Amino acid sequence: MLASQRRAIQNYRARLDAKGLARFEVLGRAQDRELIRSLARRLAEEGPEAAELRGAVERMVMGEPPQRGSILAALRRSPLVGADLDLARPHLEGRSVEL
Repeated sequence: MLASQRRAIQNYRARLDAKGLARFEVLGRAQDRELIRSLARRLAEEGPEAAELRGAVERMVMGEPPQRGSILAALRRSPLVGADLDLARPHLEGRSVEL
């Protein structure tokens, strides 16, 4: 590669980096090419629409993040809530072990 070509690529990548963008390659179906390109273009934009689209795609692909307190909420929904269960156990001394 010629020095001028190398310098042009470095300048291009520096301009992308200054904008907060990165160049990467994606493998996919040929029929999805325009969809992926338009999605990438929209995500590269600044603004509330891009942020909303980013959030929607992330939720769709990554799934919803686990919510805090979900175990406690599940225990409160249990059918045993309010049942008078005797969960006390007798205290037994440990067994003797010969070594």
